[in-house]
Amino acid sequence: MIRFHTLRRRQWIPRPIDEVFAFFSDARNLEEITPPWLRFRILTPGPMQIAEGTRILYRLRLHGIPVSWETEIREWKPPHRFADVQLHGPYQLWHHTHRFEPKDDGTLMTDIVRYRLPLGIIGRLVHRLKVRRDVERIFGYRAQRIPELFRVATLEAQ
Repeated sequence: MIRFHTLRRRQWIPRPIDEVFAFFSDARNLEEITPPWLRFRILTPGPMQIAEGTRILYRLRLHGIPVSWETEIREWKPPHRFADVQLHGPYQLWHHTHRFEPKDDGTLMTDIVRYRLPLGIIGRLVHRLKVRRDVERIFGYRAQRIPELFRVATLEAQ
């Protein structure tokens, strides 16, 4: 049986949907919402026009080990959703759907990540011991960082 893990996160952002979608669909902003301990860097030269079929190459470090990661945008429905999938990287499967909906004079953002590690039962054990916490920690960092970034954007606009 092929198993995958699912991470779901929801976060309300007090900004209009068009602004929130524009921020999250700009690949350069990934560096701003990714924990510094991953040393995440985009290698694809910019500026990038994001659309269905766009491929983005990254470099990061997982527990000190350098990792190359390539994703492709598989779904592009501005300003409500987009999805990216890993083409090359540390996971056997990585499918990240980003959803945005207007709510209470702001935007409700939902991340749904389906992922699977390679190596069958060994991968499931490694997930239980380490990877699940790593993924949750990364998205926890994002949840803290997002209000800081949008607060700065609000102050700069005034």
